[in-house]
Amino acid sequence: MCNNGECAAYLKRNPAYSRCMKELRKKWESYGRAAGSITLKKASEEERRAIGGIVGRAFGDETVKITFQEFERGLQKTRFAPIDMKCVLEDYFESPLYTNQEQKAKVQVEKDVFFNELFAYFEGCAEKTSVVPAWIRELQCHKKFGYQILIKEFARNSKEAELLVRNVGKALIWLEKRDGEENLLAVFAAEVSGNPHYFDRGSTAAQLLTHAVCFWKNFTMPQNAYEWRECMQAVGLVSDSIASMVHVLGVQIETADGLHPAYEAFYHRREPYVLTAENLKSITKVKADGHKVYVVENEMVFLYLAENTRKYNAAILCTSGQLRVAAFQVLAHLAKSGAVIYYSGDLDPEGMDIADRLWQRYGEAVHLWRMNAEDYDKSISEEKLSDRRLAKLDRLKNPILCSTAESVRRERRAGYQENLLEDLLEDIAGSMDILED
Repeated sequence: MCNNGECAAYLKRNPAYSRCMKELRKKWESYGRAAGSITLKKASEEERRAIGGIVGRAFGDETVKITFQEFERGLQKTRFAPIDMKCVLEDYFESPLYTNQEQKAKVQVEKDVFFNELFAYFEGCAEKTSVVPAWIRELQCHKKFGYQILIKEFARNSKEAELLVRNVGKALIWLEKRDGEENLLAVFAAEVSGNPHYFDRGSTAAQLLTHAVCFWKNFTMPQNAYEWRECMQAVGLVSDSIASMVHVLGVQIETADGLHPAYEAFYHRREPYVLTAENLKSITKVKADGHKVYVVENEMVFLYLAENTRKYNAAILCTSGQLRVAAFQVLAHLAKSGAVIYYSGDLDPEGMDIADRLWQRYGEAVHLWRMNAEDYDKSISEEKLSDRRLAKLDRLKNPILCSTAESVRRERRAGYQENLLEDLLEDIAGSMDILED
């Protein structure tokens, strides 16, 4: 009859065996049997006496070195014999004992089940064109795009890790369906998880979402706060309503109470002003003189045009790069009013991508302005474009931009609006009325 439990209880009652048993467990996990040797440095007198009593020899210095077999043979000579060393270790630590290989195999099976269940879940709830199931497979098979973050959470708590992926996957599905529609990050996070801070930069959820977006859009992982904001804005997420702004000129703003008096003053003085997403919450209508609005990407270009079109009834907007919530809100109001939107951006991969997404969003309401191949030839700079940046041109859908992209690929240089200032000004002057004094 084995007395494994009694033997384990005896060893556990004596703290002098604690370090020895921990080392023996490591050896069993490595070899799957009683093999190898252990060394206890700076062993106390109690440890030396206790272990010496089992193995049948005395230890004169503070270093105790014994073999696993030596310790097991010693236990087989005690009143607890016969014993099974694996059972003794399991009873001592009150948990099953697995070899390192067995543990790795067990964890791998758990990971496969985890990913397979997530894949099946998203395959069942997402559209067939959704990128989410492919992202899950990328995590599982290639250990990329957030794998390390997720596995760390999985090792800590598999249920929490599952909730994390479900929330990030749900966020991705919603972003796909909204097709570039801009959302305040806090509001979006609350919709997805119930917590407005869920996707705050630096959080685990934000890190995993960023990886997922980079997989979806073929982006490079952001290296700083600015790049992260650009990455989020590219899929319609902005971090706050104050930072989201658009510069405007010659545009009238209405609320439920009529024309907004503050913006009306800027309008009559022909002075540019700034609208934030917060300012736009109470806006019901935006009107442009002549039912035309000229939209530029660059602040310097905007200021040049604003300064040189004071005598015209021109409506001009500046998006300052990627379109934010405020810009989309103003443009949505203008499109609803029947205004024609003329958009001009830099003729580099990023600027052309912005123009393409704006065109896809508003269709015939948007006319690309000074963005054809001839304009590119005039705007070309000495800035070289990398293969990574040029690859972004492959996503373009607009026929004009696709044609321009051929020239950009051939020249491998960026084109900038600053080199088209006179052409842009001439276009506005030729299409707008001169204001009366």
